[in-house]
Amino acid sequence: MAIFGGILIVIGIILFFVQKNYNTKLQSIRSATSSTVADLQRIASEIAGEIGSGSLREYVKVSGIIRCERPLISELKQEPCVYYTMKVVREYEEQQTIRDSDGKSRTETRRSSETVSSNSQSIPFTLQDRSGELLVNPDGGNIETVQILNEFRQENSSGSSISFGGFSLPIAVGMGGRRTLGYRYTESILPCDREVLVIGTAADDGGQVTLRKPIQSDKKFIISLKNEEELAKSTANAAQWFFYGMVACFAIGAILLILGLALKR
Repeated sequence: MAIFGGILIVIGIILFFVQKNYNTKLQSIRSATSSTVADLQRIASEIAGEIGSGSLREYVKVSGIIRCERPLISELKQEPCVYYTMKVVREYEEQQTIRDSDGKSRTETRRSSETVSSNSQSIPFTLQDRSGELLVNPDGGNIETVQILNEFRQENSSGSSISFGGFSLPIAVGMGGRRTLGYRYTESILPCDREVLVIGTAADDGGQVTLRKPIQSDKKFIISLKNEEELAKSTANAAQWFFYGMVACFAIGAILLILGLALKR
């Protein structure tokens, strides 16, 4: 009982940090200044005239359409995008010997999986609104994506490699007694020509206004396919549910821990 209580308290600590992260994200959404591309370009020009270019540092939120003349091509589905993340997971069966409390053993077939390949890539893109356009450097951003692939393919036992779209990988034969069932391919992208909300620092390094990751750790860099209202609502709901989970884990964990220690006396 005390062990389960300790486990719940550890889970509660983890949920505390998760909930704190969502609260920081919500605060970032609310504190960023709503701006247009023209607003930022005007402010950058005014600051450059007073103290020189390269001095703009504003934490803002800007909505616009993703534009990119030379987009990335996603690795699996070969779709144009400005960011993608992919994963290939091998699903397999293996024989395991289980020994019970009486010392008797039995053999069971268990199914499991392992990631054999994963990759993500992004490129800078243009954010265009009605007033103009600016550059977005997505490095380090919390990027919302659209899943375009989730497919399981059975193993072709005669092949020495697997492939999907532009992806290929040599595979070993006879993987330690594990029988490969197949491979699951998943891929998500941030597509071109979609409206996004970008929350980040506007800077004019090099004379060009760019949205990028803030230096401050308490300010999030967010690229979302939701509008501001939807994003704030979903973030607040997540923070609330993680808070409830944290409180429940601490309360139940403490009770079990106290009871468990009392019973041992």
